[in-house]
Amino acid sequence: MALQPNPEFMRRAIALATENVLSGAGGPFAAVVTRRGEIVGEGVNTVTASNDPTAHGEVNAIRAAARALKTFTLEGCELYTSCEPCPMCLAAAYWARLDAFYFGARTADAARAGFDDAVLYGEISKDAAKRKLPSKQVLGDEAWASFAAWLESTKKIEY
Repeated sequence: MALQPNPEFMRRAIALATENVLSGAGGPFAAVVTRRGEIVGEGVNTVTASNDPTAHGEVNAIRAAARALKTFTLEGCELYTSCEPCPMCLAAAYWARLDAFYFGARTADAARAGFDDAVLYGEISKDAAKRKLPSKQVLGDEAWASFAAWLESTKKIEY
């Protein structure tokens, strides 16, 4: 299937990102989620305004769309983001089950402006023991109990 992006939705994401910077509210990132040719969610970067390191434009747009559509899966939707997503936002796009995403600026452009995700992309591919952020498994056998409960549950909503 050939992707057919709508430039007007990208222009909206870019305008939101620029307005966010000019207002002093946050960083130069914004996104819109669309479904059937209409915007169903918008978001701008509010990391510093909300003291939330996960409040990226894409995450905020996905959250807004999920609230508006009253669903945790955004199948049938597309994401337009002012910049190529960071690893967290890329993962959010996959978890949301979007049909596609389109981006304006590249990660290299973001790096030129001081937003360099290269270290994160590099860290993801490393074994946990070799990452810069120390980590170690603790109580793995006990932690399995949550998954066992999930497997046994008749109340779960699969996703």
